[in-house]
Amino acid sequence: MKLHELTAPEGSRKARNRVGRGTSSGNGKTSGRGQKGQKARSGGGVRLGFEGGQTPLFRRMPKRGFLNVNHKEYAIINLDSLNKLAEGAEVNAQALLDAKIIKAVKDGVKILGNGQLKVKNLKVSVEKASASAKAAIEKNGGSVTVLSNKD
Repeated sequence: MKLHELTAPEGSRKARNRVGRGTSSGNGKTSGRGQKGQKARSGGGVRLGFEGGQTPLFRRMPKRGFLNVNHKEYAIINLDSLNKLAEGAEVNAQALLDAKIIKAVKDGVKILGNGQLKVKNLKVSVEKASASAKAAIEKNGGSVTVLSNKD
């Protein structure tokens, strides 16, 4: 196939509907807008969420709480989840994803101190770790590196 032999596939280019071009076009005279009324007029129509003067749904619903735009969501794991890893393993977000300990990493990983850690010599590098988790990992001969995240 050469460049000059290329053609567009059948049905890929459809002529646009030209309204107001005579009655035989099917969209002549009123141009498919019907007769009179707000939607027939130039600039006519209602804004998004307008319900004909009835109090709109978004105003009827109660407003609750506060949304913190700087909120961080960490993938939280406990010490006993680390027992699935091999001894002397490097623990980071990618390693935890590969081992299917966590499903997704949004703003980082946080390790909490629940459970017993049986694996020794883990090299952990995560965004956050509780004091009890750090102590347990270091007690088993491992090390914890807290990565600097933009808090």
